[in-house]
Amino acid sequence: QVQLVESGGGLVPPGGSLRLSCAASGAVLDINAMGWFRQAPGKDRELVAGITRSDSTYYAESVKGRFTISRASAKNTVHLQMNSLKPEDTAVYYCAATRNYLRTKMVDYDYWGQGTQVTVSS
Repeated sequence: QVQLVESGGGLVPPGGSLRLSCAASGAVLDINAMGWFRQAPGKDRELVAGITRSDSTYYAESVKGRFTISRASAKNTVHLQMNSLKPEDTAVYYCAATRNYLRTKMVDYDYWGQGTQVTVSS
């Protein structure tokens, strides 16, 4: 089993920045890729960024150039640096991990964090 704990959410004005972190513990050697999903009220949960053990990355079109995912392997931690935030980025952000290839669908992920709220508002 793998446990994921997110931190770093909060309230930020439009144009601001936040950094989310996800700390993994347990059977971390089973993890091949990790991702950050988000879910806004009334919308489906979507993958915004992912990273593999070999540091290949994926970004949703809506966040390219604004969000950066990175991995601190020694600490089993993944970060999501979010810059130039927009009101439409408001959502609960979830960290997820998979034993498989980096994919975009929820069903492909084996482990989930509890979620952290990000609110972009003036």
